[in-house]
Amino acid sequence: MRVAGIMSGTSLDGIDVAIVDFKGAGRSMVAFRSTGYPAAVRDAILAVSNTTTTTAAISRLNFQLGELYAKAVRDTCRRSGIPLESVGLIGCHGQTIYHESGRNTLQIGEAAVIAERLGIPVVSDFRPRDIAAGGKGAPLVPLVDYLLFRHPRLSRVALNIGGIANITVIPAAAKPGDVIAFDTGPGNMVIDALVREYTNGTQLYDFGGEIASKGVINVPFLTGLLKDPYYRAKPPKTAGREQYGVEFLERLKRSGLPMPDLIATATALTAATIANAIKRTDEVIVSGGGARNQQILKELAALLPGVRIAGSQEFGVDPDAKEALAFAILARETWRRRPGNLPSATGAKRAVVLGQVTYA
Repeated sequence: MRVAGIMSGTSLDGIDVAIVDFKGAGRSMVAFRSTGYPAAVRDAILAVSNTTTTTAAISRLNFQLGELYAKAVRDTCRRSGIPLESVGLIGCHGQTIYHESGRNTLQIGEAAVIAERLGIPVVSDFRPRDIAAGGKGAPLVPLVDYLLFRHPRLSRVALNIGGIANITVIPAAAKPGDVIAFDTGPGNMVIDALVREYTNGTQLYDFGGEIASKGVINVPFLTGLLKDPYYRAKPPKTAGREQYGVEFLERLKRSGLPMPDLIATATALTAATIANAIKRTDEVIVSGGGARNQQILKELAALLPGVRIAGSQEFGVDPDAKEALAFAILARETWRRRPGNLPSATGAKRAVVLGQVTYA
């Protein structure tokens, strides 16, 4: 079966599409493409995310994103030489615009539009069922991390640094119930927002961590940020734009620090909260946009001496593609009526089949 996974995360950098072939228990990614959001769409998403808005704005954006997702799948197939009709299923995470952990969640990107435009069934709305079963609704990638990275002798942590950073802790010879996963705190979200302001929008993120490397970390301010109770709370727990959005950015800017120092301090916050959450393991396998931020990785290595830190590409998984790959895998699980959540990661009372299916 050939499945397309669509992912657009809290970093708002665009739409990732991974096309995956499944054969028995094996899988191989045959195409991947990332399409940036138009500036107006990015601004529209920010305008309806965790803030007062209108139902009209959400409804219009919901259908607009459905059109963009369908186009992204079509373009990925065309540019990769893959016949669209060879794709038998689509898994679409959607764009999160609100997530109140364990209570409610909202992802938009109308599945009916995708199914109608492409003539392919779509699995969407993965998170609500986990919440209905008593879970946090996140993280959902741990099942995929477990399938991809478990090892009989090594303990591993799968680290994804997207807008939010999250980890999946996979003990040596782990069984599914042994896996723990949670959001550690900010990933790229805060850094990206500061960089966009500092460069007047000419840069969307800190290329390779260059700006942070030239700034000075304000240790007293960083120490204060690290006192947030979230970092000491036990999992399961999730974080998002509701914690690290506009109000958090205003708090940072009120410090009066020069912008390069603020970016350096925000980068250090990402690294420190990840390291504090990991504590000890044999290997850390990094994916997501933050895998390209050398300053985050440098600081993380200093905070985790003796731990091997490697990009997921060493394990055959494109760091940029992992979450799109994950929702292709989760869509297939749903299609086969198999659970896609790990209760040990989300806190759900039981494993459940995730998502809703929109038939073509």
